[in-house]
Amino acid sequence: MNKRKGNLMDVRADIKVLDATIRDGGLCNNFEFTDEFVRELYKMNVRAGVDYMEFGYRASKTMFNEKDYGKWKFCNEEDLRAIVGDNPTDMKLSVMADVGRCDYKTDFLPKKDSVIDMVRVACYIHQIPAAVEMIEWFHSLGYETTCNIMAISQANSEQVSQALNMLNNSSVDVIYLVDSYGSLYPESASDLACTYLDTVENTGKKIGFHAHNNQNLAFANTIETLSYGVSYLDATVQGMGRGAGNCAMELLLGFLKNPKYNLYVLFPFIEKYMIPLKEAGIVWGYDLQYMFTGLLNRHPREAIDFTAKKRGDYAEFYKSLLENF
Repeated sequence: MNKRKGNLMDVRADIKVLDATIRDGGLCNNFEFTDEFVRELYKMNVRAGVDYMEFGYRASKTMFNEKDYGKWKFCNEEDLRAIVGDNPTDMKLSVMADVGRCDYKTDFLPKKDSVIDMVRVACYIHQIPAAVEMIEWFHSLGYETTCNIMAISQANSEQVSQALNMLNNSSVDVIYLVDSYGSLYPESASDLACTYLDTVENTGKKIGFHAHNNQNLAFANTIETLSYGVSYLDATVQGMGRGAGNCAMELLLGFLKNPKYNLYVLFPFIEKYMIPLKEAGIVWGYDLQYMFTGLLNRHPREAIDFTAKKRGDYAEFYKSLLENF
């Protein structure tokens, strides 16, 4: 039985906060952030003491047309450097590479030639063999790596065990528990976190958590898994992310007791950049349709479509989900 690690007043040196506002938030606006927005977010994260900033995806340009998306769908090296230069800060930079949706053997420079520090490999549980191959490739190039196993709430215990054992035998640095559908409760999130933590015990590998807020539990689940030893924590400013969004950075930094984190610097950024985004019509955050898909442990695509169509017939929508459950 895992025990909680420390208490609410402890400062834990193993904690790393990762800002995923551009990457997960980019799913709300097709990655069409202005350079000013991204540059000011970068500067804010540095001042806030955030440990990693994820700029977006490094998606395949043969599968996705660059003209159809903002630049952070692809995170070209020159676009990154236009924002951060050589990144002369303590904050590390990351991008996400989806299994089956990136050209990883041609689109990544060796780490010594890139401003990127970490590549996060995202996959579903049946794609673990392909993820491991990518992880070894990125490791050979000199990058830190994570494996973000998506939709873990739909995997059975045997699948989870097999996946974790395969990753434990790989070069991956961090294994992420990802609540893609926002369906986990603190009890189930912590049980899974303890399974992950037990698997990597004494290996030097770390465990991360990425939450979605379908049931208003993203922050609760994040700090619950943290309490058992999860150390890489994803958050986004004002919870901006796909559908119901993610754990809010302001909640997380307000909770952490480490004096390296500066909560105040978020608020001028929120005033100047996040509120205008919402006023311009970019939609994210908890709503009933996302609660429904979270309760039913299913992908939020139908709820996203419901939102896009500005529907308000919640009862009918819930009934249709139950009929197709």
